[in-house]
Amino acid sequence: MVSIDMEAVGRLIEGRRVLVTGAGGSIGSELAAQIASLQPQSLALVDHDDSLLHAVHRTLIGFPAVFPVLADIRDAARLAEVFETYRPEVVFHAAALKHVPALESAPDEGWKTNVLGSRNVLAAAEAAGVERFVNISTDKAADPVSVLGNTKRIAEQLTAAVAARAGAPYVSVRFGNVI
Repeated sequence: MVSIDMEAVGRLIEGRRVLVTGAGGSIGSELAAQIASLQPQSLALVDHDDSLLHAVHRTLIGFPAVFPVLADIRDAARLAEVFETYRPEVVFHAAALKHVPALESAPDEGWKTNVLGSRNVLAAAEAAGVERFVNISTDKAADPVSVLGNTKRIAEQLTAAVAARAGAPYVSVRFGNVI
């Protein structure tokens, strides 16, 4: 059983500018809902799928300062604009391609999103002086035998490299299929 210290998480979020990538996805939308309830100063919801972004934003209408942002993590220039506009202090990076069979049949897409896209998000975060960065990874990165596991493992390594260079708490958190 996983136990989360919501009081500690609340101290991290309350009154801060927060950005979530992949906010329309299964993990990102749950993160967005929980973060919104912790009273951030602002919450930027980033996703490339306008329908998913609209849907998650509608669930958070009652919360102030929630901004839907249509952007693709594969587009470094757009990410730079987003980070300049919203100036996040805390980033939760949940955007990824996550389905093993899909990635096995289209490995280049996994590379472009999970590796290059993550690199773009990390670069934008570092350039913007983001204080805390949480990369949402997968248990499949522990002993990678698939495109998903390998691309997410590389994203973890990129996150660790930026953390070391920036001297900031940039971390990766692995989620399994069931928490």
